[in-house]
Amino acid sequence: MADRDAFDTATRIAVGDSARNYDDVAVALHWATAVLVVIQFLLAITWDYFPKATTERMQALHISFGVLLTGVVLARIVWRLMPGHYRGAIVSGWVKLASKGVHYLLYALLVVQAALGFGFRWAQGHAVSFFGLFAIPGPYGALDRATRHTVHSFHEYVGWAIVIIAFCHALAALYHHYGLHDRVLGRMFPPARRSERAA
Repeated sequence: MADRDAFDTATRIAVGDSARNYDDVAVALHWATAVLVVIQFLLAITWDYFPKATTERMQALHISFGVLLTGVVLARIVWRLMPGHYRGAIVSGWVKLASKGVHYLLYALLVVQAALGFGFRWAQGHAVSFFGLFAIPGPYGALDRATRHTVHSFHEYVGWAIVIIAFCHALAALYHHYGLHDRVLGRMFPPARRSERAA
């Protein structure tokens, strides 16, 4: 047990973790996820307003960024499960339960969304390409139009759910920072830590 505690402490120190804040890797993966989700959402809701050639380029970017987002989400999950990287909530009661519930729900939705994205591309009879560098072939061939439509519809619904829940999550973090004046935001947003110290 002592050896494991020492390993956990050494790991936290190596990534600049204060044992209260999230470490630098967790912070980077969190914000990479957020940025990629926004990019994916904006691409999806705007590409129909552009000429066909531009739309196709935007869709290709959407697919490539989707592969990247999948990798980031999987990295977040692996990093979170590694010893010494889990951070307990600094809130309690129903707020703690709600916070954990939202986090787990977002993780689940992101995994489901990735699976739907891959599934839809493969259902079209295409491999999933990553910026033209490589392509991931599907385990099945093109599926019928009705099935493709169903998968695509679920992909859209889950995308909207992720954005709405993430937006509420961000509002809650801002309320904690500006309304409750606690450290919830600062744990994942380093600039907020500086403002806390200044206050």
